[in-house]
Amino acid sequence: MIRRLFQLLVVYPLVLALLAVGAGMWWLQQPLSLPAGTSAAQPLDVVIAPGSSAQSVAETLAEAGVGAPSTLLYAWFRLSGQSRDLKAGSYEFAPGTTPRSLLDKLVRGDQALRSITLVEGWNVRQVLQALRNAPDLRQDLEGLSQREIMALIGYPGRHPEGRFFPDTYRVVKHAPASSVLRQAAKAMDERLAQAWAQRDPASPLRSVDEVLILASIIEKETGLDSDRRHVGGVFSNRLRIGMRLQTDPSVIYGLGEAFDGNLRRSDLDRDTPYNTYTRAGLPPTPIAMPGMASIMAAVQPLDTKAIYFVARGDGSSQFSATLDEHNAAVRRFILRR
Repeated sequence: MIRRLFQLLVVYPLVLALLAVGAGMWWLQQPLSLPAGTSAAQPLDVVIAPGSSAQSVAETLAEAGVGAPSTLLYAWFRLSGQSRDLKAGSYEFAPGTTPRSLLDKLVRGDQALRSITLVEGWNVRQVLQALRNAPDLRQDLEGLSQREIMALIGYPGRHPEGRFFPDTYRVVKHAPASSVLRQAAKAMDERLAQAWAQRDPASPLRSVDEVLILASIIEKETGLDSDRRHVGGVFSNRLRIGMRLQTDPSVIYGLGEAFDGNLRRSDLDRDTPYNTYTRAGLPPTPIAMPGMASIMAAVQPLDTKAIYFVARGDGSSQFSATLDEHNAAVRRFILRR
């Protein structure tokens, strides 16, 4: 009788405890049920707010559709000893997520990331349109003027054109669109500083801003890497001798949305701050986002006697040192075509 009572009081609770532990270990390895339609391509999207307690995290997950009661998830967070290590952010959970992998993701802060690419040669309107078209960014720039946008990202009073380095940026899902601009502006500052430190001592450029302006013109004048330094050499020569740059992309930029794709003689004669046929020197601002190759071409131009160039029609340019040579090149590559 005593032995029987001992079994009831000691052995059976121990067995039940072992069964409970085993069930818990089994549950930790089992995929959680997620809402219908959830897939690897369309995972469950969950945002954990900053400052959330472990209990709040568990409740947020349960409300989002993670197939487990919040009390069970909270108990798991506490028993794991990592309930204080859960990180806020934007997360995605795909089919196959287990309680263990879910916790690991939250502890690592393994947030959902998205890529957005800013392309060399884009102007600021194209940049802002790309951000508006990005479905996973939080749109915090709507209704703001360009001046207000620059103030928001920490560049008050700066003109936005050309100020963002063209590259692919990785941001957290639901990050504000302004965060992309902030990264890109900082990246451009860094690239310009690197280039300025390597500039040719004979360069006619007197500031980093002038580097950016000339680099933007080079970017729009050629897409051929082998021609960039030569184009930079032509424009540097012109600046050095006080000759007008006479660059079509700058004129087109000055026309703005009025440009219909056909640059006319009347457009070249119309005076605007960006008309480098009617005004000497550099235009007042960049006209596009230059890539690093164009930036380096601005600070390390080719040592050339050329002061003219004309498109050959195959993406490359013909460079000339005299007006007679240039006119002959125009007849060959432009008028015949």
